[in-house]
Amino acid sequence: MKYALFLGCTIPVRLNNYEISARKVAETLGIELVDLKGAGCCGSPALWSIDETSALAIAAWNISIAEDSGLDIMALCTGCSEILEKANKKLKENPQLASKINQILKNVKREFKGSIEVKHFIKVLAEDFGIDNIKKFIKKRFKGLKVAVHYGCHLLRPSDILKFDNPENPAVLDKLVEITGAESIYWPLKLWCCGAPILAIDEKISLSMARAKIESAKESGADCIVTVCPFCQIQLDALQPEISRIAGKQYNIPVLLYPQLLGLAMGFTPEELGLDLNKIPADNLLSFLSKV
Repeated sequence: MKYALFLGCTIPVRLNNYEISARKVAETLGIELVDLKGAGCCGSPALWSIDETSALAIAAWNISIAEDSGLDIMALCTGCSEILEKANKKLKENPQLASKINQILKNVKREFKGSIEVKHFIKVLAEDFGIDNIKKFIKKRFKGLKVAVHYGCHLLRPSDILKFDNPENPAVLDKLVEITGAESIYWPLKLWCCGAPILAIDEKISLSMARAKIESAKESGADCIVTVCPFCQIQLDALQPEISRIAGKQYNIPVLLYPQLLGLAMGFTPEELGLDLNKIPADNLLSFLSKV
């Protein structure tokens, strides 16, 4: 299995732990990741809402680079995955629009052909590689670890385009968590937005949304939160000390990226998975691990 890896803007700058852990897991599973040289911003969910033509052109630029290699794109960021999938589908289904975008790309000697697909890392693991196949690589199992699974907004919606899981009652990430032996628990605010999209607009409301989610996870008995979205990770992990300060109490709930959780179950050390780069220490989670 071979994919063109799309990292986007945030992961290389702020979440090296996501890239490190995803590459480790992919390599062990035999999934070859080829770096997209010359790739840039995905087109941004924010830009899409302001200037769709510009967002489409930027997304098509990135897709065209992957098309040159003949490889489907695998994105780690859910926002990037959403934008690239939306653009890919829209341009494939609308030749007139594709022609308009290609006129723009002609200025930089690129062309959108519509010859590949775009998939999020989780979709690759669950659908292309297969959950049962991943089980064969599990060397350690979590026993008694309770996980609050956080999907985020962009992995599931718009559901008519992404066609990934049930947006009202998703289960794929829960299943991927539970192959590690951990228990995916019910928590009331599981599908709530983390608040990251409005952080720059209204920090108070944004952090109150994140606080509500963290409290919901803690009160439901979660030992940690697991997500696959870089912005959700930053909101719930990196900003958790500030959220605790505002609340006047320490939450100290670790927030892991899924490949970090899976990597621990595959036998990698915390350092190999970039867990030392997480803001909230996750050392206590290691006590739940036992050999298969």
